[in-house]
Amino acid sequence: MSNNKFTDFLRSRKRRIAMSLAGVIICAISVGIFKLAALGVDPFQSFMSGLDAMIPIDFGTLYVIVNAVLLLFSLIVDRHNIGIATFINLFLLGYITQFTYDSLQKIFPAPSMAFRIVCLIVGIVIICFGSSLYMTADLGVSTYDAVAIVMAYKWKFGKFKYIRICTDIVCVIAGCILFVLAGNPVRMIPTIAGVGTIITAFFMGPLIDLFNEKIAKPLRKDE
Repeated sequence: MSNNKFTDFLRSRKRRIAMSLAGVIICAISVGIFKLAALGVDPFQSFMSGLDAMIPIDFGTLYVIVNAVLLLFSLIVDRHNIGIATFINLFLLGYITQFTYDSLQKIFPAPSMAFRIVCLIVGIVIICFGSSLYMTADLGVSTYDAVAIVMAYKWKFGKFKYIRICTDIVCVIAGCILFVLAGNPVRMIPTIAGVGTIITAFFMGPLIDLFNEKIAKPLRKDE
């Protein structure tokens, strides 16, 4: 490899790592905003919210433990989807989410419904932006994403989009059950699996595509 090509390679790799890091941080902040809105989070975070209510340890530590288990699954079954971004997600997202949520709670201890709706909208926009950066960098996927990918492309259980729907449904149901078993009333379930969950399930795709075309892909393009 010539010096110019090697320099270009290093520049591209640094850019992609920066995109992955920024994407994970932005996604983590958005989840904290979702939690403040209390109108539902994405399916995996619904499961994590239920587990968090059930197990009395910090959310950041719990997130690392759960994802470490999923990482072990991927390392055993198919390592292809594991990369730098996977570990950035594993070790940073949970702690940044908890810090964001705790900080926002101190600033807005009793948010009104109007403010919660604004938080939901802001959360959706920035999680799509963060996801666009993270996915376009192409340096590995989250441990949760890897499960559906393995089931679809390695085990051939069916098309990815249908398997992902199934894993999302399982996460939401499990999260709601754990949330109630932890002593929370059924009427509080919409705070972890509500309108925000539905919106993220059906409307994130088009918004991520928009950010891909307008911002992420131009950033990813080699100079």
